[in-house]
Amino acid sequence: MRYPRQAGQFYEGSERALRHQIEECFTHKLGPGRLPQRAEGPLTKLFAVVSPHAGYMFSGPVAAHGYYAVAQSGTPDSAVILGPNHTGMGSGVSIVTSGRWRTPLGDISVDQELAKAIQAESDIIDIDENAHAFEHSVEVQLPFLQYIFGSHMTFVPICMMFQDLKTSQEVGTALAKASKDKNVLIVASTDLTHYESQKAAEAKDHTVIEAILHLDEVELQQKVEAQNITMCGYGPVSAAIVASKARGPAKAKLLSYHTSGDITQDYSQVVGYCSIAIGPD
Repeated sequence: MRYPRQAGQFYEGSERALRHQIEECFTHKLGPGRLPQRAEGPLTKLFAVVSPHAGYMFSGPVAAHGYYAVAQSGTPDSAVILGPNHTGMGSGVSIVTSGRWRTPLGDISVDQELAKAIQAESDIIDIDENAHAFEHSVEVQLPFLQYIFGSHMTFVPICMMFQDLKTSQEVGTALAKASKDKNVLIVASTDLTHYESQKAAEAKDHTVIEAILHLDEVELQQKVEAQNITMCGYGPVSAAIVASKARGPAKAKLLSYHTSGDITQDYSQVVGYCSIAIGPD
C-alpha cells in the first residue's frame, strides 16, 4: 500500500472535505462552471490530457477542465499517469507494477498487466517504487479520477527524472505499444513557467502550449531549452504526444490556461497551469 503523502497539503485530507474541494474546482469561476456527468461506454473521444499538479487551491480549477472533458468522453479501464520527478529519488524513469495507492477517496489498484507490458517494451523504464514514495505529480491526479470513476478503475504511475527527447520518445512508444487496442487514458502531469511575472510567464507558456497544440514533441523540447522555460513536466507531455500520435490521427485542444496569480491576485511571481485534451482527429 502506498499511503497518501500530500493529503492535507496539496488537497484536503478527509473524504468529505476533498469531495467538496473537487466540486468547488469544477464549479469555480475559472473552472468548467458545472459538475461533470460521466459518459457511459469506453473512452473513444480522447487519447490523453495534459493536467497541472499544484495544490488544488491554485491549479484545481484548471485541472477540472481536463477531467470534465475526460468524463464527457467515456470511461477508461485504466489511466497511465506520467509525472516528472521532483524529489531526485529513484531511477531515471520509474514505474510501479503492483500494489494499491490510497487517497482520502479510497484505494486504487495498479494495473499490473498494463504496467508490466509497458516496462517490457523499454529498456529505460525501471520498476522502482522509491521515485514515487514522496512524489506529488502523479498522486494529485488520482482524486479527480476517483471522484469521476470511483476506485474500480486501475492506473499505472510513471515518474520521469530523465525528460530528454530520446527518453520521452521511447517512453511514449512503449506506452503506445502496450496500450494498443486497450481502453486507456494517458494523463501528462505538468506545471508550466515557475515564479516569473505574469507577463513573462504568459509569453513563455503560450509558446509551450503552441508546440503541444501542434503535437510536436521536438518543437516542445526545443522551445523549453532555447527559452529556458521552467516547465517541470515537458518529458511526460512529450511522451503523451508520441503515444497519442501512434494511436492514429490526433488533434489537441486547449481547454484552460491560467496562472496562480489569477487565483491569488499576486502577479509578481506566478506559476502557469494548462489543461489540454488530445483526441482523434
